[in-house]
Amino acid sequence: METPTKRIALVTGANKGIGFEIARQIGRTGVTVLVGARNKAAGEEAAATLVAEGIDARVAAIDVADYASIEAAAATITSGFGRLDILVNNAGINDPSDGPAPTARLDAVERVLRTNFLGALAVTQAMLPLLRKSKAPRIVNVSSGLGSLTQNADPAYPYAAAKFIGYSASKAALNMLTVQLAYLLRDTAIKVNSADPGYTATDLNGHRGTQTIPEGAAEAIRLALLTDDGPTGTYSDRKGIVPW
Repeated sequence: METPTKRIALVTGANKGIGFEIARQIGRTGVTVLVGARNKAAGEEAAATLVAEGIDARVAAIDVADYASIEAAAATITSGFGRLDILVNNAGINDPSDGPAPTARLDAVERVLRTNFLGALAVTQAMLPLLRKSKAPRIVNVSSGLGSLTQNADPAYPYAAAKFIGYSASKAALNMLTVQLAYLLRDTAIKVNSADPGYTATDLNGHRGTQTIPEGAAEAIRLALLTDDGPTGTYSDRKGIVPW
């Protein structure tokens, strides 16, 4: 096992898009980044790109929809480093058969919830023992403005017409995970926050988003690198607080 002096970060779904940019920017601060990817070859390619940029990056084979994979990743991190300082639950999917509540296919909704919420919950449960060994642990849940109950109920919300019951419910559930973890861990050094990337051009939306990937990654990066006087139990984007 290494005896790392640098901080160790795991970013799930980090082989591309916002997750890759989060890993890149965290790594540029001197943190050792574990590039979480369900496809090991894709993870190795992403990690190699970061290494070429001077970043200490390693691949972490982890499929958040496969609980055995999560446990194996936790065991590898335990044997390799003995602790984890930053966890970014970024991995997420959508499904073309998701949609408005009256018509969304139930199997699509279930698939989205399994990855976006249950996957993040399972990863967090598996990594908590490692995070507890850190002096300044951080958990960032990459949510979405579509997970805001307040915004979904507001006809004036710019994306009010975007009704995807599975995706929105998964992100609302992820926000609940943030709230409950922050409360339960309030007497520890662990800070838990939700980041809303905003409408960012990625594979998830066919690159129709209006923000760049660095803009979408910015808030998660900020929350991952919070100082000890930073907040916990918050939901924010790069412009400020997002209503629950």
